[in-house]
Amino acid sequence: METLSLGQKVASFKANREDGRSKEKFLERCFYKYEASTLAGIEMVGLGGSCGKPAFLLPFVLRFDLKKLERFEALADTFDMYVEYGAYPHLKTKEGDKEIAAIQDWTNCTLLFLRPSYDQKEELIKAIIKALG
Repeated sequence: METLSLGQKVASFKANREDGRSKEKFLERCFYKYEASTLAGIEMVGLGGSCGKPAFLLPFVLRFDLKKLERFEALADTFDMYVEYGAYPHLKTKEGDKEIAAIQDWTNCTLLFLRPSYDQKEELIKAIIKALG
């Protein structure tokens, strides 16, 4: 099979209306889920339930504190973003308010949800691991 970009891979998981009841088409889509996908050395483990962004497993369990949030805000600024605090922190572009990433920190693992079309994905992942790990 051809190599897909991250955005194409995410799109390949979703069914169109006609294929929603086809187990055969589902199994075809499963191929891409089972094929290991990594970005900046971390593994993609699924999609966000509400946002549909690819989820990457960070190599540590994160618990935020004031110092980590200050580092996260400084990191956001270097990428021309800001942090929006909801159920978990989201990185949003200063211009256009586009959501680029979110970090889920309340489970027994830490997931990074990342917009597939963002051009600096690998640099951002490495910066997040350095700032928060």
